[in-house]
Amino acid sequence: MQVTTVHHAPTGTDHTVIGAASGLLGQYRAAPDEAFFASPTRTLLVDGVHARVPQDARPLPLRVAETLDRARRDGVERPLVVGAVAFDHDSRAELAVPARVRRCGALRDDPLVALPAPVADLVEWQVRPVPEPEAYGAGVAEAVRRLRAGELSKVVLARTLELTAGRPLDLPAILQRLARRDPGGYTFAVPAGGGRTLIGASPELLLSRRGTAVLANPLAGSVPRSADLAEDVRRAAGLLESPKDLHEHAVVVDAIRAALAPYCRTLDVPERPTLVRTAAMWHLATTITADLADPAVSALELATALHPTPAVCGTPTPLARQAIGEIEPFDRGLYAGMVGWGDAAGDGEWVVTLRCAEADERTLRVYAGAGVVAASRPEAELAETSAKFRTFLDAAGVPR
Repeated sequence: MQVTTVHHAPTGTDHTVIGAASGLLGQYRAAPDEAFFASPTRTLLVDGVHARVPQDARPLPLRVAETLDRARRDGVERPLVVGAVAFDHDSRAELAVPARVRRCGALRDDPLVALPAPVADLVEWQVRPVPEPEAYGAGVAEAVRRLRAGELSKVVLARTLELTAGRPLDLPAILQRLARRDPGGYTFAVPAGGGRTLIGASPELLLSRRGTAVLANPLAGSVPRSADLAEDVRRAAGLLESPKDLHEHAVVVDAIRAALAPYCRTLDVPERPTLVRTAAMWHLATTITADLADPAVSALELATALHPTPAVCGTPTPLARQAIGEIEPFDRGLYAGMVGWGDAAGDGEWVVTLRCAEADERTLRVYAGAGVVAASRPEAELAETSAKFRTFLDAAGVPR
């Protein structure tokens, strides 16, 4: 099977660019083998399957490299893999070389993305929290006890909402609302296996590679935004001075620095974080840049060396993963993994799978997590996860 690649004009002000990215967004139909991915650098819409990355015990970067090499030998021009990798990247990856690729510039550079998204339909929702809020608070309290006992430095605890609709879901409309709300972020809808779709809008780049240039943008330390401008500014300023959030952020940045250092000739890590905002949250962010020592190391190999970072797991990683397994009453699956693309040259963009849900015809399983450190309070982490849920719940039309 040959891959068909449709190229649009590069990002710019030429009239041929206007509407290209929003056009691809509007063409997504949630077909079983269709995927959409938008980042600050590009927009991809792919469909069909030329080859799937096999699920076996070999390292994931090796399996992906072999699949891409085989696709290239098959005559596929500029082959790439698109899809998602689980939180436990050794256990599951939903990645494929598509049969058709359409690509263009960034969604945020398309003026038509400012047009309003479709209004959410009125839907009757049944909502079941897992765990219940009181149980989540108890889990946070248990994590704080372990932290204060010196067992670990940080752990990220998540919870879910299981939503059932009274009618079939309109996933393309949900994707439109997610993308148009935060067009400068990372919006995705990819097959999740078993007829499900992983759909969301993440604010966090795990890692990208273009040639030997590497970029990571960890987020850790968050506060909900406010509709009142003065209060919103106060919250942002407070986040920049919060000892608890600055410590949480520093733990993540230090871990990424240590993981990248063996691969890089140069590594630039700013001393203090800056702020990133989404429609729902303020986040502390650090932009880490590096230059690879060995150009044969792919973006996916680097991403798997970083993942899971303390931003979604904790530190030390083995103890944090053990605590997550003991406290969280569900399997994370693809949540808090990574989603994106990689090509045969080793370039790619891999995004932390946040602000997302796994969806089928009538159900959504929405995820949100919060970083817990010794100074954490259960009620604050519950409020943070509730605020993070709103990114997806608003897009799905779930009432407040």
